[in-house]
Amino acid sequence: MGSETGKRVVVTGMGVASSLGCEVETLWQNIIAGQCGIDRVRSFDISDFACQIAAEVKDFDPTPAFPNAKEVRRADRFTQLGIYAGWKALEDSGMNLEELDRDQIGSFIGSGIGGLGTQEAQHTVLTNRGPGRMSPFTIPMLILNMASGVFSIYYGLRGPNMATCSACATSTHALGEA
Repeated sequence: MGSETGKRVVVTGMGVASSLGCEVETLWQNIIAGQCGIDRVRSFDISDFACQIAAEVKDFDPTPAFPNAKEVRRADRFTQLGIYAGWKALEDSGMNLEELDRDQIGSFIGSGIGGLGTQEAQHTVLTNRGPGRMSPFTIPMLILNMASGVFSIYYGLRGPNMATCSACATSTHALGEA
C-alpha cells in the first residue's frame, strides 16, 4: 500500500476482543467453524427491550493489558477492549519497544460510540443523586479518543495518536490514515 509520499503501511501484529474470542486464533477458528457470536444479552437487564440479543464480549478480563487494577476501574468498557486488543497486537508483533524509536510508533483506536456505559451510569447518578455525586472521571472515561490516548501513554508511544468514530470501517480508516 503506497501513498503520495511513497511510504508503506505494515501491519506488524493483530489483536482482538470480540464475541467470538479474545485471541486472534480463537476468533479465526470460530469464524471458519461457522460459529455465531450473537446471543441473548447478559450484561444488563433486557426485560424492557424488544431486541434482546447482541454480540457481547463474554468472560473478558482486561487486567493483563493494564498497569494495575485501579487503571482498569478508571477505564470505560470500550477503552478496556481497545487497550486489550492493542496489547495483544503488540504481543503478536514480537516487537521489543525498548529497541524502537517510540516517536515513530503511533496508536489509532476507534469505536462506534465511545464510553456509552459511563455516559449511561453517570446520567443515572446525575438524575438520582445530583451533579455533586458524579465521578470526576466522567468526561475522560467517555471521550472517544481515550482508548488511543491511554494506550499510547501506557506504552510510551509518541507517534501519531488518533481516534475515529467509523465503527466497522475503523481498521480500514486507520490504514488509510497511516
